Amino acid sequence: MGERQTVSKERITNHGEVYTQKREVNAMLDLVKQETERIESRFLEPACGTGNFLTAVLERKLNVVEKRYKKSQLEFERYAVLAVSSLYGIDILPDNVQACRERLFEIFDSRYRALYKEAANDQCRASIRFILDRNIIWGDALTLQSVGEDPQPIIFSEWSPVNGSMLKRRDFSFQELLQHESMRALPMFSDLGEDVFIPTPIKEYPLIHFLELAEENQNLSADDADERR
Repeated sequence: MGERQTVSKERITNHGEVYTQKREVNAMLDLVKQETERIESRFLEPACGTGNFLTAVLERKLNVVEKRYKKSQLEFERYAVLAVSSLYGIDILPDNVQACRERLFEIFDSRYRALYKEAANDQCRASIRFILDRNIIWGDALTLQSVGEDPQPIIFSEWSPVNGSMLKRRDFSFQELLQHESMRALPMFSDLGEDVFIPTPIKEYPLIHFLELAEENQNLSADDADERR
């Protein structure tokens, strides 16, 4: 899915929606070039639109992943999952959220298919989609709430690699993250810097293989349904 270049007057009026052109996006990212090429460096765009900034960051990260790890499919998968998991976005419009998720997925998948063709793993694709569903949020960055019939506080998941192929997931409240002085004024940020902030997770999950994320989510959903019966 390509980036959308036009916005209706109604959306501009109601939501202040505009799109930054690719040239301007890359010029801005070049100001923090080292961070955009660090695979694990985290970025958040709280008005992500269809993902013009996030897709550009992912392309840069995947360039590094491919250069370093393409000779091993498993290593490429591990670090591609880590690259995707480092990107976070919020948008108030649901079609933007869906478009952003799809664009990020297609950037990964086109690179993945080109490298490994028939050997490309559907489990890896499912894990990427699961992470994007958690990381790209339909919400309002001003109210710090999700959008919909039952607004809830925005929750982001942190995905940390442990012992090679295992991931540790911890959920954090966006509101608590924003209480830190270094994060309040930044429209997009990474986790570099000397000032160390250690927030308290609201939920922690058992270690899981990075290729089993989507399967484990199905099991958890089934367990939740059983508890409600």
